[in-house]
Amino acid sequence: MNHPMIHWCMVLAFLAFLALPVPDWPKLQDEILRHYQALIRIDTSDPPGNELPAVEYLKKVFTAEGIPVKVFAKEPKRANLVARLKGSGKQRPLLIMGHLDVVGVQPEKWKYPPFSATRAGGYIYGRGTLDDKDNVTAGLMTMLLLKRLNVQLDRDVIFLAEAGEEGNPHWGIQYMVENHWPEIESEICIAEGGGVYRKGGKINRFTVATTEKTPYTVRLVSHGTSGHGSRPLVDNAIGTLSGALAKVVAWQTPSRLNDTTRTYFERLATISSPEEAARYNGIVDPARTGAIQDYFRANETMHYSMLRTSISPTMLNAGFRRNVIPSTAEATLDIRALPDENMPQFLDQLRKIVNDPKVEVLAPEKSYRPSAPPSRLDTDLYRAIEAAQKRVYPGALTLPVMSTGASDKVFLQMKGVQTYGIGPLTDEEDMALGFGAHSDQERLLEAEIYRFTVYNWDVVTAVAAAK
Repeated sequence: MNHPMIHWCMVLAFLAFLALPVPDWPKLQDEILRHYQALIRIDTSDPPGNELPAVEYLKKVFTAEGIPVKVFAKEPKRANLVARLKGSGKQRPLLIMGHLDVVGVQPEKWKYPPFSATRAGGYIYGRGTLDDKDNVTAGLMTMLLLKRLNVQLDRDVIFLAEAGEEGNPHWGIQYMVENHWPEIESEICIAEGGGVYRKGGKINRFTVATTEKTPYTVRLVSHGTSGHGSRPLVDNAIGTLSGALAKVVAWQTPSRLNDTTRTYFERLATISSPEEAARYNGIVDPARTGAIQDYFRANETMHYSMLRTSISPTMLNAGFRRNVIPSTAEATLDIRALPDENMPQFLDQLRKIVNDPKVEVLAPEKSYRPSAPPSRLDTDLYRAIEAAQKRVYPGALTLPVMSTGASDKVFLQMKGVQTYGIGPLTDEEDMALGFGAHSDQERLLEAEIYRFTVYNWDVVTAVAAAK
């Protein structure tokens, strides 16, 4: 179906300016939907992780179009696919990256089966609709169209469908970077991590992920005396742990801005209501920041997390029988650190907050993802991302953003690749109602997978097509 909000005239005028062939987007919608639904219907839950069927699907599609494909795997079922279209070599390659694995599901909580890709009410429902088979589908279609339309390229365009992003990157991007870097070596990259936000039916911002927080898993372990459940003990390990967790949850960790978040809030203020703008501009005001942080914590949790190293208790483990007081109890903390955080100092401060000799704060030696420098805002690709937003998502403002979650972009940024996270349009109301990524009703408006494919094509041709 055609989406009335896509400003075709602006897109077509741009393609004409580049002297590029114009895809017949309305006729391509059936094909886009077919690939999107097919990928969603392949269960690539991680764990256990089995991306191979999705890789085989993509390989068949690429091979039928005459696009060279290579498959790389540390373990056969954890496969990664690389496709490449050759350019003149005037410029270094562009990488299009998406991950094939998805987080697990609890099927009983889904209205529609999570791997059915059900069409209902204008939406596509299913695990991976937002994370990350939308990016995989848009990248796939962009590669197919570049080949079919014989677009002349100034740089190679490489497509990477990778494994392990949701579980452990050593199956996917880490494996590719450490063992097959020449296959994906590039100057610039588009991947997941950003998106277009609409509120009350009106588009307001387009976020581009240029940096992200670093994940750490920390354990709190409390110790006490074990005994019979009928005889309460003052040093009950579960009670001790509960007290420690209460202190951790109440702790408002220090806030600070970096270049990305400073730019984000400054620009966000320009498109916000006067009340909202006053908050975004007042973050650095010592007299107001306390009240603003409290407001963010209660009402704008993403913004609260963007301003600090955050802590969330996520798992508990204690006891083995209902009538036995355990000698230990354990809680898992999900810590998302600012890119420049000094973790040894932060953990020392955490121990002071806990302030209990019966509770250990146990940290891993390092994160499973590295900290990496942010991608620049002065590159041709960032400018193309911003320009394409104006054509395909008019009414939005492009904002660089620091992702509060983690992704595989950091492995590329560590190698100097200027990498940017983008994504399709979602309604802010949808997120609050539990329809977002990793939710029990993950979904995307069908029209927006079509528009997002147009957007990918616009960005890729702007930086890769011969001028």
